[in-house]
Amino acid sequence: MVRHRNAGCELGPGAPRAAWGARSLGRSAFKLERSVDVRTGEAVAIRYELAGLGSRFLAVTLDMIAQVAIVIALGLAYGFLIAPRLAGIPFGKNVQAIALAIGITLFFLIFFGWFIIFETWWSGRTPGKRALGLRVVRDGGFPIDLGAAVIRNLVRVAEVGLGFYTLSAISALISSENKRLGDLAAGTIVVRDRADAVPDLDAYLSRPTRSDTGLSEEDRVLIERFLARRTTLDPSARLNLATRIAQRVRPTLRAQYGNLDDEALLEFLAGV
Repeated sequence: MVRHRNAGCELGPGAPRAAWGARSLGRSAFKLERSVDVRTGEAVAIRYELAGLGSRFLAVTLDMIAQVAIVIALGLAYGFLIAPRLAGIPFGKNVQAIALAIGITLFFLIFFGWFIIFETWWSGRTPGKRALGLRVVRDGGFPIDLGAAVIRNLVRVAEVGLGFYTLSAISALISSENKRLGDLAAGTIVVRDRADAVPDLDAYLSRPTRSDTGLSEEDRVLIERFLARRTTLDPSARLNLATRIAQRVRPTLRAQYGNLDDEALLEFLAGV
């Protein structure tokens, strides 16, 4: 299940814990950041940032430059080294026909087998993806396997033939996980190569807090939510939210803790 998340944090006590699903989309107040959280157990989830349309297009462009360079090199080698020798031997035309069939096969392997081979052998990365820091993984964060690589790149043949990735671009823009048609068919996503470990909120909320302060259970949950998400907030939003929560809980405490600033107070109350 994929859910959209805003950068803010709910101040209402009834905010459901279920909103923190195994996978989610992140959205800040100033720019859209799509990410997917994969729960791995041990109170840890792995957060992948989804690759955007621009970076994926640039990665494909780099791959195509390398592919075209290989095709040109092979064409020159054939034209200057092989073709003249074939012309001077008996049955040379038959041999040329065989060479042409081999050339067509090599063309297909270079432009489509390229992606299958590299994504399987190089853990979801082609040279273009590696240069851009991208990687293909299966839904759930698992490494891509040969079957998924074959499916997503066989669909690529149709995507290239029908408008040269136009359908892919439309699909990626519509999809909440930036999936092109091949990703939808194979059950894969393209992510940035760096993954961050984030806390599992349910496990985080189960930690003991200070019971001698007069903090209510509702405010405890609110504070824990803020502390679990504060590193994902913009600095100004983080400061503003900490201030609002502190203003809410200070009047309910047995002491004012005037020596602590707002965020330090929240950490103290949570037992951090």
